[in-house]
Amino acid sequence: MEVKATAKTLRIQPRKARLVLDLIRGKDVEEAKAICKFTPNKGGYLVGKVLNSAIANAVNNNDLDEEKLYVKACWANEGITLKRYMPRAKGSASPIMKRTSHITVVVAEKE
Repeated sequence: MEVKATAKTLRIQPRKARLVLDLIRGKDVEEAKAICKFTPNKGGYLVGKVLNSAIANAVNNNDLDEEKLYVKACWANEGITLKRYMPRAKGSASPIMKRTSHITVVVAEKE
């Protein structure tokens, strides 16, 4: 049985979130939590929150054993893009794209 948790419209670029997700894919949940905790960027913090939510869903809603859980899959899809403009020289403007992510973590129990 697998259980997932999703956080939508997080203010981090998907490319930066994928750097942390690649580190935790396939690991035990305790090791994945440690990686998220000691990764020194915003992605580690946000992915850690989604991972903790997936673990809580598995333990509380589906009665799975936390000791046997591992990260089966995780991905970051692109969310909406907030479009802003920065004034530039000679009365022009340049666009600034503030990207968002939808982060999903799937945990499963080892057999």
